[in-house]
This record gives sequence, C-alpha cells and structure tokens, in this order.
Amino acid sequence: MANDNQLTILRSGVDAWNAWRYENDGEHIDLDGANLSGMNLAGAHLEDANLSKANLSKANLNYVYLENANLESANLDGANLKDAHLAGANLRGTNLSGANLFDADLQDADLRGANLKYANLEDANYKGAKR
Repeated sequence: MANDNQLTILRSGVDAWNAWRYENDGEHIDLDGANLSGMNLAGAHLEDANLSKANLSKANLNYVYLENANLESANLDGANLKDAHLAGANLRGTNLSGANLFDADLQDADLRGANLKYANLEDANYKGAKR
C-alpha cells in the first residue's frame, strides 16, 4: 500500500517532490497501487521506487527517472514516457498499451509479460532487456 505522506508530496507537484527527494535521499519510496492517472510527472525522480500495481494511465512521464523502479503490473496505458529513464526497471506484466516510449532508455529492463500493443518504441534503447 502506498505511503500516504509520499503520495501527498508527489501530488503537490514535481518541483516539491524532487526537492523532498533530494532532502530525503535514500528513503524507500512506496507508491504501490497509487492512482496517478493523468498526472504531470515530467522530470520526476522516482528511481528505485515501488510503483507496482500503480495506475499511471495517460500520465505525462516525459524525462522521468525510473531507473531500477518496480512497476510490475502497473497500468501505463497511453502514458507519455518520451525520453524516460527506465534502465533496469521491473516492467513485468505492465500495461504499456499505446504508451509513447520514443527515445526511452529501457536498457536491462524486465519487460516479460508486458503489454506493448500500439506502443511507440521508436529510437528506444532496450539493449539487454528481458522480453
């Protein structure tokens, strides 16, 4: 279950989130099952975060930092992940249907069982990704 305090800060905006993240470096980020649908999270630092089963459908995730994040079984249907940093992320069983992954870094990500139907993977780097 998502950490309510962290969820409140994230919903305050990316600038507030990134400032909090900088001040609380090393704190475990738990946004498991959070409803972040349609949010503008462009440029957010969510490295190593637990976002399993989170709803990020239609969210703006341009330039988001999700390295080594756990997004297992998350819903990213129609999300904009242009230039997103997803290296080493766990995307097993994630719904990426219709997502824009243009120029995204998916290097060494785990994409097994992910739904990539109609996803834009143009210029994406998925070297070493498990598919």
